[in-house]
Amino acid sequence: MPEETLLAFDYGTKKLGVAIGNTLLRQARPLDIILEPTRIGRFARIASLIDTWRPERLVVGLALDTDGSDQYATNRCRRFANQLHGRYGLPVELVDERGSSVEAQRMTGQAPDDAVAAAIILQRYFDAT
Repeated sequence: MPEETLLAFDYGTKKLGVAIGNTLLRQARPLDIILEPTRIGRFARIASLIDTWRPERLVVGLALDTDGSDQYATNRCRRFANQLHGRYGLPVELVDERGSSVEAQRMTGQAPDDAVAAAIILQRYFDAT
């Protein structure tokens, strides 16, 4: 399998956590938190990250209830993933994000860090593939 760079997103309506990793090292690291208040601004920042890092694949955390069923945010995450694919033409993988914010908070010892949560989501992807 050729080496691929991946960007991962912890989707939220007010902010997006972003992480990066590659299939060679299979280690995710926090990259950025996008705080743009408008959709246009968010996608412009995402486009800038894609131009800079040239990922071959994107990963989006999928919000699910504790029992694995869909919740209100599930469809928003799927919609965001579809928008990423449509805008940038890159494959997008959805990964269960349950507990990633709590885990990020435990790791940092403070309020959940969305970029750390995105790294946890990406690491789950690496660990599962």
